[in-house]
Amino acid sequence: MSPKTIARRLPSALRIGIFLLIVLPLMIAANIAVWSAIHQPRSTQGWTGEIVGFAFSPFQAGQNPEDLLYPSAEEIRRDLQVLGPKAQAIRTYETGYGFDKIPEIAAEFDLSVALGAWIGRNEARNEQELARLTPTAFRRNVVRVVVGNEALLRRDVTVDELISYIRRVKKTVWKPVSTAEPWHVWLDHPELVKEVDYLAVHILPYWEGVSVDKAVDYVFERIGDLRKAYPGKPIVVTEVGWPSRGRIIPRQSFAGISEETLEEEAVPSLVNQAKFMRTFLNRAKEAEITYYVMEAFDQPWKANEEGAAGGYWGIYDVMRAPKFPMSGGVVEYTDWRFWAAIAAGLSLIPAVLLLLGRRHMHPAGQIFFAALVQLGGAAIAWSALSFSGIYLTPGQTIAWSVLFAAQGLLLVVLITEAVELVEALWGRTGKRHEELIAHLGPNADHRPKVSIHVPIHNEPPHMVRETLAALARLDYPDFEVLVIDNNTKDPEVWKPVEAECARLGKRFRFFHLDPWPGYKAGALNFARSQTAEDADVIAVIDSDYQVSPDWLKTLCPHFADPDVGFVQAPQDYRDAGQSLFKTMTYWEYAGFFHIGMVLRDRYNAVIQHGTMTMVRKSALDEVGGWAEWCICEDAELGLKLYRAGYGSVYVNRSFGKGLTPDTLGAYMTQRFRWAYGAVQIMKHHMRAFLPGSGAGLNAAQKYYFFAGWLPWFADALALAFTAASIAVSALALWSPEAMPLPVAAFMVPTIGSFLFKLIRSLWLYLQRVRCGLGQSLGAALAALALTHTVAKAVAIGIFTSGRPFVRTPKCEDRAALSAIFIQVRDEAVVLAVLWGLGIAFLLHPMFQDSLSRLWVAVLAVQSLPYLASVLTSIISILARERESEPVTAPVAGE
Repeated sequence: MSPKTIARRLPSALRIGIFLLIVLPLMIAANIAVWSAIHQPRSTQGWTGEIVGFAFSPFQAGQNPEDLLYPSAEEIRRDLQVLGPKAQAIRTYETGYGFDKIPEIAAEFDLSVALGAWIGRNEARNEQELARLTPTAFRRNVVRVVVGNEALLRRDVTVDELISYIRRVKKTVWKPVSTAEPWHVWLDHPELVKEVDYLAVHILPYWEGVSVDKAVDYVFERIGDLRKAYPGKPIVVTEVGWPSRGRIIPRQSFAGISEETLEEEAVPSLVNQAKFMRTFLNRAKEAEITYYVMEAFDQPWKANEEGAAGGYWGIYDVMRAPKFPMSGGVVEYTDWRFWAAIAAGLSLIPAVLLLLGRRHMHPAGQIFFAALVQLGGAAIAWSALSFSGIYLTPGQTIAWSVLFAAQGLLLVVLITEAVELVEALWGRTGKRHEELIAHLGPNADHRPKVSIHVPIHNEPPHMVRETLAALARLDYPDFEVLVIDNNTKDPEVWKPVEAECARLGKRFRFFHLDPWPGYKAGALNFARSQTAEDADVIAVIDSDYQVSPDWLKTLCPHFADPDVGFVQAPQDYRDAGQSLFKTMTYWEYAGFFHIGMVLRDRYNAVIQHGTMTMVRKSALDEVGGWAEWCICEDAELGLKLYRAGYGSVYVNRSFGKGLTPDTLGAYMTQRFRWAYGAVQIMKHHMRAFLPGSGAGLNAAQKYYFFAGWLPWFADALALAFTAASIAVSALALWSPEAMPLPVAAFMVPTIGSFLFKLIRSLWLYLQRVRCGLGQSLGAALAALALTHTVAKAVAIGIFTSGRPFVRTPKCEDRAALSAIFIQVRDEAVVLAVLWGLGIAFLLHPMFQDSLSRLWVAVLAVQSLPYLASVLTSIISILARERESEPVTAPVAGE
């Protein structure tokens, strides 16, 4: 006996127990084990001594010099109390706003001070800085003076101006005087070296694109270069360090630096910061150099001036807590256990619900689903974890909160699609239609009178005549056909149809309505008023459908069951072989009718559609007929019938074939109508889906209606993510230093979602639609081409309610070549923008790192729906249709 057979024959309670007590715990353990493996502590040589000095900016959380929000003396005292036991000295940057009191407070904690004066473009401020510097420098614990910090690098002053300031200070201050600049500035200006008592040098390998593994060696190589260039000149490293967060810096070229030194990129991270600092401190002790670690405390305000990494150079965070230990292992994200537990715990909920609600499902499907939701939850948690330790402004907090809420909604969508996947592959099999017929017994030959309604509007007469001819051939004893033409202005279009109805005899009645409100629903309501009194069933087909003779005879027996409100057959098409475009759309339609509808039929929750549908006339009257306020009156009717307590039957067999849209524009118009109508229905019937509403829908019906609509809302979310990525990209290119690329936040909803949907679609098509790989890919391309259209429909539907009904054109002449981009102009514009941004990132010298390449990949994946629209438009226009008669396409799923 095979394992599959054994699994199926196990008692339900035993299978549930095994799953809950063994399978799920093992999955959670595996999930946590992966998290643990990724977040193993990284160990390097520890540091247990005293740090020589810290660069010290005392700004607290929420304070910044731009808004003149400065720390108080007490706040400075608390900071220095933290540093006192850890360091020998501090270095300051300015004397204004009470910072000239820092040496006095530092003396309380036995800290010496390298006193700084800020030199910039404001001459008046420079004079004030120097005026405060002179008396402060005479304090006993001030050991050196630094006039200006990177003033030459910023080009705030000239070399001569800076030398003038230095000379003035040296005349009044007897302590060593210098100015602080990066190492290469000192090498470029030997005239400045002559004026200072020591070289106050900044060596920050991160900014120069040096990998952390080579960074400490790089620091000492640069010190060696300075000693070689200026022998005998004292050197003090006034800034040296590594940031814990920020953007990756790609390799850069500096004169005299070997390519091997810069062969990797500089990655800011907590682990790398700890690694650099520990290694440097041990090496600096051996070399006996004087240094000031950059810096004591994180300063989030610096991100506005120094870029994304500017706020993360501190050994302590902005709340004055140490960011990492100086010995032992270091973990990048210390709160990973919390997020792992959240991900694993929340992922339990859909897995258990599926288990309890789908006990018939094969255990393989339950296990696959549980693993899938664990993976999805872990991906979202990883995305959230990537923002751990980042200081966000209120605006950024709101933006990222909305972003992660959208990720949560997208995860819900993916879970519902995963449910459909496992149900289709491992769920209950069998044809419900045949089972219901078998239960009818003697009533299996039930033959009620049927009134067939054919609404038309401006349709080609020859096409309608073919539809009527097929109806005339129906093998059924008692039926009538009502053709309702509404608002066709040209008599040359509707008069031939009227004549054809007269020719076919008394069973066929024609009505021309002009003017008439309500679009298709209005025409159908008129037909309902004209229906024969003895008709029990109303059937509806579109004007292009050619039905098979056994349509009514096969499906009408279901109405012997008084609980059945409507019977639905799939839409099918007869022109798939005419062009590649029509083949693609044919198979794209097939997925809905041969996967989704089959699954929903098991739970009495199919979506009614307005052709090849049959409705109990009394039930239609009971619910008030067709809704003229809704452009998807068919789906809305099905929902009303369910709410009224009626059931449905879906027969997955083709009983009629129509025509697919001739152009992508028509295809998009149709899909826009469906998606917009779905939003209308959801808004109108929202209360029916609330728990305890008593609205007549059971839990399965509520679930499957929402599950059917959610993928369209996911397209709207995808559009929001695309718009957000365009905005982020533009800001990043405008200000490369300040705008970090939130790759993790976009990879999951973009790349992860796309890959899941693609694999799911191909898998289901190959297993349930039973078409070839090429046809599956064509269907996927066609569906992808509709993404932007659906997204617009959902977005517009949320904020409006009165969009008019627009019919799907059939048998139209082929559009001109200019229509290739006209019918997808919105998509073409977005595609050009996304590709333009991607190329800009590839060419920009500040975005040559691996993270930026991932961002380009995000933009590329986001562009695929828009590329699909353009390609499908080209296919729809340029595909050469066969000149022979339409080729009948194989029926998917038969």
